[in-house]
Amino acid sequence: MSYSCTSRGNSQDPSSAKKPAGNNPGNCGSGGDTGGSSKHSSPSNVTGGGQASTNPNQTAAMKVKKGCNSTDVGVPVTTEEELLANTIITPEDVLGLQKITENYLCGPDENVYNIDFTRFKIRDMETGTVLFEITKPPSTVKPGEKKDIDPNAGRFVRYQFTPAFLRLRQVGATVEFTVGDMPIDNFRMIERHYFREKLLKSFDFEFGFCMPSSKNTCEHIYEFPPLSEEIMREMILHPYETQSDSFYFVDNKLVMHNKADYSYSGGP
Repeated sequence: MSYSCTSRGNSQDPSSAKKPAGNNPGNCGSGGDTGGSSKHSSPSNVTGGGQASTNPNQTAAMKVKKGCNSTDVGVPVTTEEELLANTIITPEDVLGLQKITENYLCGPDENVYNIDFTRFKIRDMETGTVLFEITKPPSTVKPGEKKDIDPNAGRFVRYQFTPAFLRLRQVGATVEFTVGDMPIDNFRMIERHYFREKLLKSFDFEFGFCMPSSKNTCEHIYEFPPLSEEIMREMILHPYETQSDSFYFVDNKLVMHNKADYSYSGGP
């Protein structure tokens, strides 16, 4: 059985948010030179994902969070240390973070839904050129066999791009993931990008419902306004100081946390 759905929404640009005392100054507004808008096309004719229909040719709208300006929702500033002490971490908690995390905010055992990301691809939407693609290799562990596996394996990705990547206007990021034997309600991702300790942009997507035992393919289409020449120059000169946190929630509880860093110097 297959499903498809599409949606579009906006990214969150911290540069234009007002900064009231006691609230998070790093959350979204619109405009600015480091944020942008995003469209989100998702799950495409592979089982599960989104507000699904049993008709494989039907397209349904997905919910995408369009804003988290601190002046609108009053998101308080949070720290990594505070969140690590919490039993449950919510979307509002991570939206209050002011810098990249040093640690994972949840362990692999929190992923009780067995969400497994199996493929990831980035392409230039204007030319269709694939800029990055990685596929998770099949497991070599036989049933009943015990093998020491790094619990954080697959939770970190390192990207190596050329300087030209920073001038792209529209980038599509396709992710393929499978779901275990439990249905997923209110599946949501918050992705926050930083250069050094400056929040560049924050994206917030609500995927909705995913069928149990399903395979899903989603594409986020990001539209970026130009970065300033100064910021681009610094990001090129300092590879891997651009980093991101990707937080995944089910019913407003953090269940997965992945991390990435980026080089735009054209080399390792």
